[in-house]
Amino acid sequence: MNTAARPSLVVVGNGMAGMRTVEELLKLAPDLYDITVFGAEPHGNYNRILLSPVLAGEKSVDDIMLHTRDWYAHNGITLHAGDPVVRIDRKARTVQSLSGVTVAYDRLLLATGSTPFIVPVPGHDLPGVIGFRDISDVDTMLQAARTHRHAVVIGGGLLGLEAANGLQRQGMDVTVVHMSGALMNQQLDAPASMLLKSALEARGLRFLMQAQTAEIVGTDRVQAVRFADGTSIPADLVVMTAGVRPNIALAQAAGLHCERAIVVDDCLQSYDPRVYAVGECVQHRRATFGLVAPIWEQARVCGAHLAGAGHRRYVQQASATKLKVTGIDLYSAGDIIGGEGSEDLVLRDPRRGVYKRLVVQGSRLAGAVLYGDVQDGPWYFDLIQQRRDISKLRAHLLFGQALCAQAA
Repeated sequence: MNTAARPSLVVVGNGMAGMRTVEELLKLAPDLYDITVFGAEPHGNYNRILLSPVLAGEKSVDDIMLHTRDWYAHNGITLHAGDPVVRIDRKARTVQSLSGVTVAYDRLLLATGSTPFIVPVPGHDLPGVIGFRDISDVDTMLQAARTHRHAVVIGGGLLGLEAANGLQRQGMDVTVVHMSGALMNQQLDAPASMLLKSALEARGLRFLMQAQTAEIVGTDRVQAVRFADGTSIPADLVVMTAGVRPNIALAQAAGLHCERAIVVDDCLQSYDPRVYAVGECVQHRRATFGLVAPIWEQARVCGAHLAGAGHRRYVQQASATKLKVTGIDLYSAGDIIGGEGSEDLVLRDPRRGVYKRLVVQGSRLAGAVLYGDVQDGPWYFDLIQQRRDISKLRAHLLFGQALCAQAA
């Protein structure tokens, strides 16, 4: 095939969302485009979700690679790793990289992801203060663990707890600082959060809840974290896991329509029909995204449109979160808060370390929080998604699918 006649697809971002989209495109139309990929990191595409096991010493960087350099070469993809795009010229339809490489595009895919939110307190830019987003961050943490003792993790969500676990496994004394009164308050209700906190404390982690960081203290390197109440704790390493922000600076500079993120339609196209976007950098019908399942669906739809098979539309769906925090099983799905007219079905078994709470709205299951015993999580999620009438199952619902099937 005469490759010179092929249109050019440029992908900005060599992470999971962008490369999953390229995979979906290659399945449908492997020879349609000349593909060029630019990535900020000097690696192939890797599984960012598995950075925590790398930090904990359970996996190596090679173990989490999804696409090696050989994969790009085999598929005829030009990879510019460690050379991020710094400018998009939509009029000329070109991108320019940090090193000065300029490539023309017929279609442009933005997959710039997100950046860690660094709490803007005095001292936040000291050496030893980092986020937890990439291999470089893990390398920094492993180096700190070899030469220092005290680590402070700011943010008690899933990522923060994974960082804390990994640093503790590397021999550091770890304190988790969280502004809320409940760990993982986005996914868990208060009782499940308390169970989780107690289990992690039993393993040696320390927690400061409802604590507001006022200053990071140090001269040449971080030495302590000071709080709004005047107290402080020693810190040789501070890891910020207090959330992320969609990385949209490049899109904004190019004049693309952005709100909280790059605004896309049901085809994952931006307001410029030549420019698509997927992943944590996009906003679809006012929502932004951080979980893998919706991003994989975005990649499927976007890949089909790039392939010219544009019959698919991206539809937001409820997501379930299955979490394994340091060997503790958790599952959360649907509306875990409840509202007017909702009822809670609750099972507590402290001896077995099991907690279940189901939120029922009328004759439908609206949400589920499971701690310790999560085997029925996917079944509950299916009930939520299908909006099935659970009236006849209600008496046995807390005890799971097997007992409900027997009762029926």
